[in-house]
Amino acid sequence: MKDPERLFNASMDGNARRAIDFHEGDAVNERALKNLILEAVELNEATAAKKRK
Repeated sequence: MKDPERLFNASMDGNARRAIDFHEGDAVNERALKNLILEAVELNEATAAKKRK
């Protein structure tokens, strides 16, 4: 997945997991977070569709 706003807390090289840290009082880039979530949903749906075939 693309992460142009660099929300993920670690390198994008790993495929095991990715995380975003939120700390109390942090400002949240809502637009970037929403775009990242929508991209993840699309990726999951595409992966599931391939498995069904």
